[in-house]
Amino acid sequence: MKVLILTCNTGGGHTSCAKYIAEELNMNDIHADVCNYLELVGENIARIIEKLYLDSTKGNGTIFKGVYRIGEIYNKSNIISPVYLLNKMAKEKISNYIKDNGYDLTICTHLFPSMALTEIKKEENIKFINVATDYECIPFWNETNPDTFVIPSPNLTNEFVKKGFAKDIILPIGIPVSTNFRLKHEEIDIPKDKEYILLTSGSMGFGNMKNLVNEILKEIKDYYLVVICGNNEKLKGILDKIDNPNLIVVGFTKNMSEYMQHSKVVITKPGGLTTSEVVTLRKPLIHMMPIPGVENYNANFFASNGMSLKAKNIEEVLTCLKKLLKDDKLQKNMIKKQKELIKENSCELLVEYIKDNYMKKSA
Repeated sequence: MKVLILTCNTGGGHTSCAKYIAEELNMNDIHADVCNYLELVGENIARIIEKLYLDSTKGNGTIFKGVYRIGEIYNKSNIISPVYLLNKMAKEKISNYIKDNGYDLTICTHLFPSMALTEIKKEENIKFINVATDYECIPFWNETNPDTFVIPSPNLTNEFVKKGFAKDIILPIGIPVSTNFRLKHEEIDIPKDKEYILLTSGSMGFGNMKNLVNEILKEIKDYYLVVICGNNEKLKGILDKIDNPNLIVVGFTKNMSEYMQHSKVVITKPGGLTTSEVVTLRKPLIHMMPIPGVENYNANFFASNGMSLKAKNIEEVLTCLKKLLKDDKLQKNMIKKQKELIKENSCELLVEYIKDNYMKKSA
């Protein structure tokens, strides 16, 4: 059996999730490849689609909110959206790529390739799975027609049903996080004389991190503060200039799971995949400064279910952090809720589902 996993490079979460799924499938002797959908569809279509997405996430998220409202209008009116029509143009290229490479199943960790596959499915007998990487049924998902839809939590089932998906295709096992992420135990080079707080800015490095870092260092002096800057070299350069023995600045790292595992508290932007990684490791969590739109939905889902604290500004981050560090009961209750609502073996469950439901059919 050969599996194609289609992602888009419009944010780190979609691609990381795709890689986790491929890793888990390959560990189970199922051949899996990850491809960037935007590279497959051709430069002209890709440029239009990518601009449409990136423009919607700029600024303070007001454009995304507008896109969300437009999505609701299209959903209620049953009019085909421009987003779908753009991805429909990729139908032939994606169909040929699947056939030429002999893929039996396709998995989409992003909306765009799922739209192209939905159009292909109208004429051809193809099988594909959607994987939602946010804790919300985002705009335009309702225009797709997967055989199976993996969603982040059973608590979101009704939300996806309301958007038009049949309950029997919904698989509420969680956003897939590889077993290796949870079980890795490589040594990381940090001091061991006191505990530390982990602050991660996300793959795109949004937020006024310098001010936040300075305030945490000023107010919290009994812990190391480890800041993961990812690919944001400019941010790393700015933070490297701060002279404080409690500050540890890290650029891009392949050891994120180790940093998370050894942290007392994790502070992060509320991206769906990063949040799932933290919660899979069962860590006290603070969501900081969500951008209006899907980040806000992610943060609200976790905070309202007792799995995190939500902070909309630097002052609230400090308040939440002090509260968590002082309250062991709050930490334990948070982790208890995480265990109840988010599965730690989501990737394993997805592989088992594929074995049971797709391997036999494609044999």
